[in-house]
Amino acid sequence: MNRLCRALSVLLLSAGALAQDFPTEAQLAAQSASLPEALRAPDPGLEPGLEPGLELGLELEPELKLEGAPSAAVQPGQRRLRQAAAPQQEDTKVKPFHILGASVEPGSAVKLQWASTGGFLGDSQPVPVLVRHGAKSGPVLCLTSAIHGDELNGIEVVRRVMNSVDPKELSGTLIGVPIVNVSGFTRGSRYLPDRRDLNRFFPGAPRGSNASRIAYSFFNQIIDRCTHLVDFHTGSFERSNLPQVRGDLRIPQVQEFTRGFGATTVLHSAGTPGMLRRAASDRGIAAITFEIGAPIRLEPEEIAHGVRAIETLLNKLGMIERVRVWKEAQPYFYDSKWVRTATGGMLFSDVKLGDRVKNGQVLGRVINPVDNDEFVMKAPFSGRVIGLALNQMVMPGFAIFHLGGETTQAQAVREARRHPADDAQMDSESMDESVGDDEASAAEPQERREEAEGKASE
Repeated sequence: MNRLCRALSVLLLSAGALAQDFPTEAQLAAQSASLPEALRAPDPGLEPGLEPGLELGLELEPELKLEGAPSAAVQPGQRRLRQAAAPQQEDTKVKPFHILGASVEPGSAVKLQWASTGGFLGDSQPVPVLVRHGAKSGPVLCLTSAIHGDELNGIEVVRRVMNSVDPKELSGTLIGVPIVNVSGFTRGSRYLPDRRDLNRFFPGAPRGSNASRIAYSFFNQIIDRCTHLVDFHTGSFERSNLPQVRGDLRIPQVQEFTRGFGATTVLHSAGTPGMLRRAASDRGIAAITFEIGAPIRLEPEEIAHGVRAIETLLNKLGMIERVRVWKEAQPYFYDSKWVRTATGGMLFSDVKLGDRVKNGQVLGRVINPVDNDEFVMKAPFSGRVIGLALNQMVMPGFAIFHLGGETTQAQAVREARRHPADDAQMDSESMDESVGDDEASAAEPQERREEAEGKASE
C-alpha cells in the first residue's frame, strides 16, 4: 500500500512538470502578437482545419542533419516535413545558338547563308543554311547533301525533315544544308567548276586550292558547330545504292550512332581521306554517310526511307518524341564486296536493288555489241544486292554489283578492327565517290600533301 502511494505521488509530480513545458493560451497569444504580420497571416492555400505544415500527403519526420551543413535548432513541438525528392536543379535556360555570325534564339527557326567564295571571279555564292534551335537543350545534328551537285535525293530528304520540325518542340539544334555544292548543282555536275571533287578536300586549308578553301570555310563555320553529322549521297556514275549508312565502326560513338536509323543497312567504312565525314570523325564528331539511290534523279521510295530514318534518329537522340514505326526496326549489318566485269560492252542486269541472291546465281550479262560475245556474272556468295550499276555501256573492270553478306554488329566491328589496312583497297565508299580519271582529280593527292605541309609550316 505504501509502495502504491509513493508511485502515485511520482506520477503527479511528473505531470506537473510536463504541464509547465506547454505554454498557456495567454502565452501563445502574446507570442503570436510579437511575430511579423506576414508570419501571423494564415496560408490562403490551406484547406479549413489544416495547420501550416500539415498539408495532405506529407509525412512528418525528425530533423535530418546534412553532413557538412550547419544544423538549425529544433524548438519543442516544432515539426519538419519529408518532401518528395525534387529533381536536380539545373540551369534549364537554353542559350542562343551562335552560327555564321547570327544568334538564333531558343524555339526559333532561321534561314542563314554561307558564302562559299567559289566563283571564277572570286564572287561569293550564297548557300542556304537552315537552323532550328530548340526550346530545350540537346545535341546539335547537322544534315548535309549535294556536296556532289548531281545527287538529288538527299536534297529532298533534308527539305522535308527541316520543314517538319517545330523548334518549340525540339530538344537541341538541327542544322540543314540542302545544297552544299551550289555551283555543281546549278550545272547538273558532280564537281566544282574546276573539275575537283569537293568531297576529297575536307577539312581543307585556308591558303590551298579553290576546293580546299571552300572545304575549309564550310567545315570551320558550320560542321565544327555540330555534335553529330549525316552527310547524304547517292551512287555515282550511273550506280544506285540501297539506302545504307556508312561509318567507321571502330569508333564507339559512331558505332552507336549507326544504330539510330531504324531498319537501314549499315556498312563499316573508314572513309577516304578528304571526305567530309572522315574529317568530322577525326575531329570527334559522330559522323556517317547516308547513301540513297542514284544520281541525277528524284526517287520517291528512297526519299521516303531517308525521311523516316532521320525521324527515327531524331527520336533516338531525344530531340523529338514522335516517330513512325518500322516493320523491322533493327538495322542490318553487312560485309560487302563488289563484283566487276572482265569485259566491256552493254550491261543487262538480271537482279534488282534489294534482291536477295544465292551463291552462283546469275546477276547479269555484259554483251559485246560487235562480236556478240557474252560475259555472265554470278554471285560469289549468298547475300543481298545493296548497290548496282544501272544498265549502260561498261568498260573492263567496272564495278557493277555490290553484294552484302548479312552479319552481326559485333562481328562487323571485329572485322573492322582486324583488317584496318584493307580500308583503302576495299572501301565501298571510294567506289561510289571515286574522283574520276581527269587530270585535275589525279593531282588531288599531291595537292593535299602540299597543303598539309603548308599548314604545318604556318
